[in-house]
Amino acid sequence: MAEPDSEAATDAPLYLRVAAALREDLAHRRISPGSRLPSERSLSQRYHVNRQTVRSALQLLREERLVVTDRRGTFAAAGSGGEAEPAVPALTARRPTFPGGPRAAGALVRASLTWDPPPTPLAPRLLLAPGEPTLVHRHVVLGPHGAALQRAVSWFSRAALAEIPQLARYRRGRDCRQQPDLRLLYHWMHQAGLRITHRESVGVPPGPATTAAGGAARLVVHRVVSDQHGHALEITDIDFSARSAAWTYEFSA
Repeated sequence: MAEPDSEAATDAPLYLRVAAALREDLAHRRISPGSRLPSERSLSQRYHVNRQTVRSALQLLREERLVVTDRRGTFAAAGSGGEAEPAVPALTARRPTFPGGPRAAGALVRASLTWDPPPTPLAPRLLLAPGEPTLVHRHVVLGPHGAALQRAVSWFSRAALAEIPQLARYRRGRDCRQQPDLRLLYHWMHQAGLRITHRESVGVPPGPATTAAGGAARLVVHRVVSDQHGHALEITDIDFSARSAAWTYEFSA
């Protein structure tokens, strides 16, 4: 079986690297269609990760319909005529992670989901009535000593909640966990058949507090992600210290 040691994937979260290695085994028939995958314990020992990381990797492959799981274990999926279903492109640091790029994805974070109205000027862009609540994701990247290096808040549109099944499950009062994992948001958009474009504005926040501790400049990023019809799916505002949390964002639709 392939090892998750590709140089291109070294900045990707561990579970994406394990998923990429397993995906390569499936694509090259090192795991034949219909055969059983090794146990979670065996995979965690092989890739030197914990079992939760293996479970997350297998869940991703299930969402891609490359493997199926029942009470007997996890098996390589088979298409018509015994052919394996086509693999999707590997998710590595080349594919964007939400909301702060691959470096933020691997850092210590605090995240939450709530239902709140967006700022009034954003409501029309999100296809919402004034004061209408929507799904809101708040995300803080923490430094080694617990200081906040980057803060982000994202509002999702009516179209995003209608088109993306993985977001639609976060209904008001349901599944809004204290530490949600939306790192695969842009992959989910791709799975839903959305061809996404993004527009980002980078600037210095107004007012006297334009520097962080230590004198580093504070910057703000305003991002709008839209579908192929020009409908906004997500609007995100990010505030960070240019010295301690350099902005890195890689994107390919």
